[in-house]
Amino acid sequence: MIVASRKRDAGAAINLFDAAEARSVNQASFTQVPIIKQPLPTRVKALARIMAGAGDITVDLLASGKMASAGRSGGALKGAIMGFKRDGVTCVDKSIEGRDGPIKVRIYTPEALETAPRPLVVEFHGGGWAVGDLSTADWIASTIARDLDAIVVSVDYRLSPTHPFPAGLHDCYDALAWAASNMEMLGARAKRLGVMGESAGGNLAAAVTLMAREQGGPVIDHQVLLYPATDLRNSTRSRRQNMKGPVLVGNALDAFEESYAGKGDPTNDWRLSPLRARDKENLPPALVQIASYDPLYDDGVAYAEALRDAGVPTRLTAYTAMPHGYVNMPYFCRDAKAAMREVVAEQRKYLRADR
Repeated sequence: MIVASRKRDAGAAINLFDAAEARSVNQASFTQVPIIKQPLPTRVKALARIMAGAGDITVDLLASGKMASAGRSGGALKGAIMGFKRDGVTCVDKSIEGRDGPIKVRIYTPEALETAPRPLVVEFHGGGWAVGDLSTADWIASTIARDLDAIVVSVDYRLSPTHPFPAGLHDCYDALAWAASNMEMLGARAKRLGVMGESAGGNLAAAVTLMAREQGGPVIDHQVLLYPATDLRNSTRSRRQNMKGPVLVGNALDAFEESYAGKGDPTNDWRLSPLRARDKENLPPALVQIASYDPLYDDGVAYAEALRDAGVPTRLTAYTAMPHGYVNMPYFCRDAKAAMREVVAEQRKYLRADR
């Protein structure tokens, strides 16, 4: 008999498996088990109405090369959807040198008096590798800085289609290497390093973690992957079931992935599709969060299971009433704050010496 055990948490989240668990011999992949869905909250339904037609607009903007400029506009409206910087955190923008030129980063530092050495977290924003800037991750990054009492570095990597793969990935890895080399200067005296990213940023976080292992780069102690894209050429069940969204729709996802990949080969290059890396051993512990109404649900499941099967302590949590991008939209998505509490709790286990 095929079984797939689930542990129910409070609210609309289900912990599919935790770091201490291994897959039993007769246990099915969660990609083969029906996706548990609870009704979408009223605000998410309203957001879906606001974003109706966004898929076609995305395809047109990518084709015209105007996606990045459109995504960098919005100001207060963008903040109203994606959240503003939290109180109790200061921000400093800095330009660092990467292999291909300057890279902008934003450094978040808690204002509270340091009571124990602080860890460092490097964050990669989402946006389909084509949208976003330093303000995109303000709410997420400042929440981590304040609640974990950590230094957070957010990376403004180059965007497609103007800069297709591997430009953005190079920026992310170079920023990670810079941050790891400057922990003392940044105020991260704990000498513990985490990475995190959401959506396209989750793809980049997974890829730079693999790169760091392959290249003998920075030692990463923990990774957080929020609804990551892990296989850019995989026609999954969730991509078919959730192709109409809400929030992320199938034609937009296809356009984002094709624009980013450029001349790369996502079928064979794990830097584009981390799931396709043959060896996932000796990677840092991971938290993977997924959403039941997300086309990328199975991407997250498959990568979390691959990590677990390689002996990597991995926690996989499904938010069953949420769409893609829920953590990025705290004012519309009721589970965003609970999801961030889970993120901070997991980071505390692996990054805080005083945990």
